[in-house]
Amino acid sequence: MQFETDFLIIGSGIAGLSFALKAATLGRVTMVTKKNKVDSSTNRAQGGIACVLDKNDTFADHIRDTLISGAGICDEEVVRMVVENGPECVRELLRIGVHFEQDNNGQLDLGREGGHSTRRIAHAYDLTGHEIECTLLTAASGHPNINILENHIAIDLLLASKSDTAGSEASHRDSCHGAYVLDSQTGEIHSYAAKVTILCSGGTGKVYLYTTNPDIATGDGIAMAYRAGARIANLEFVQFHPTCLYHPKAKNFLISEAVRGEGGRLIDENGRLFMQKYDPRGDLATRDMVARAIDTEMKTSGNDSVFLDITHQPADFIKKRFPHIYKTCLSYGIDMTREPIPVVPAAHYMCGGILTDMAGRSSIESLYALGETACTGLHGGNRLASNSLLEAVVYAEQAFQQCKKDWPELARKNPPSSPSWSSGRAERIEECILITHNWDQIRRLMWDYVGIVRSTQRLHLVQETLAPIQQQIRQHYRDYLLTPDLVELRNIALLADLIVRSALARHESRGLHYIIDYPNQVAEPLQKFTTLQKPPTPAHH
Repeated sequence: MQFETDFLIIGSGIAGLSFALKAATLGRVTMVTKKNKVDSSTNRAQGGIACVLDKNDTFADHIRDTLISGAGICDEEVVRMVVENGPECVRELLRIGVHFEQDNNGQLDLGREGGHSTRRIAHAYDLTGHEIECTLLTAASGHPNINILENHIAIDLLLASKSDTAGSEASHRDSCHGAYVLDSQTGEIHSYAAKVTILCSGGTGKVYLYTTNPDIATGDGIAMAYRAGARIANLEFVQFHPTCLYHPKAKNFLISEAVRGEGGRLIDENGRLFMQKYDPRGDLATRDMVARAIDTEMKTSGNDSVFLDITHQPADFIKKRFPHIYKTCLSYGIDMTREPIPVVPAAHYMCGGILTDMAGRSSIESLYALGETACTGLHGGNRLASNSLLEAVVYAEQAFQQCKKDWPELARKNPPSSPSWSSGRAERIEECILITHNWDQIRRLMWDYVGIVRSTQRLHLVQETLAPIQQQIRQHYRDYLLTPDLVELRNIALLADLIVRSALARHESRGLHYIIDYPNQVAEPLQKFTTLQKPPTPAHH
């Protein structure tokens, strides 16, 4: 069955919801989300949104901090656009009803995080993402023009060619008109035709064994776009958050960078400070430097973690500023007001993604990418803390303005009908071990060989090991009826391969990409974007 909509949005984080609320003024919006509406990386964002909101702060300072963090390959024009448009987008969030913390004078209580030269992080204590997500969801859920499909997962994009010619050997499929979508509860696959398709499905953290990301972060948007022939860029720049709680029963729990912003210090098992050895900025160095320092400390000592100590701050201050972190740590028997928190780095944020222009448009017509799914040029080789939510709201506005400008022409477009999904002779998968074994293999391989420190030898070894696993997955994809797990497995296998290929293509160490064969950053970047692209193939089964 084919459904029709004006705007098809894949994902329900801050980028998708921000765009949906705006696009709903133009036409019908359908949002596809894999789990429940609230399941997104936005919902887990603890720190806040970086923005010039204080009279003592300047655009020039925020731009400079972003460029320094980005290791010389940010797109300066993009950085300036995002920073300068930030304040109005934050004011818009306030108008919608987002509650950021205020000081006693009624001004925003701004925090500071690693890499920032001043306090500029608007936050809702340590639950900023949850506050934004819930506020936007409430607004979207009650909108008559927005339909949110929970427990649905997009499989592949619907493509059409404007350059098909009779008798040509190959057609150039360069226009997107929707996606095939699996209803996880019924197992049915429908096509959703749309005038504009927006990919904002989050990042790729679940490609790695240890991650701060929610279970949904399997790189679906990037994988679908790559299969469709879109240009993908900079996947070698995987940001590992330096401080994830290390506890056998804790899963994916992040200790916000704001803890270091409020005076938290990294120490070894003997209580010794160590960050000054690696960077003059100490505990407030950028994430690439801190994660690499912790990785070195752990490898040198053989210990399973380092520690984050904020016990020198008053207990009441810690409980008020970090209520969620305090309660969560306490539930694992760690009182952060009295003892250091054991922490390790974990895969956190993908700085690369679908290459877009300044309106969020991909290289495929009518296909946009927003948020962590996109590579805009803002983050360069290493994202500055709390610039992610900023990028999401600014690019949602940029994409909306482009769609609004194009709407007279878009409104006249009727998406072509798509062939129904054919499952052929595929059978129901009875043994889930077929999926879970491959899933575990890929994630452990990526963690062991494509982590914070890489080598050419290990990258080639991963490629060789991944090849037969990918062949097995392709066979599963042909033999079995699709399930959400199989769709996600197919995507993380592709993302693993793309990350390795990107890492092999950059013959220097820069930002988050540290490779021992090329330990130095060359004077002039080898390239701003490591791009990958494949010829598009038919999307249907």
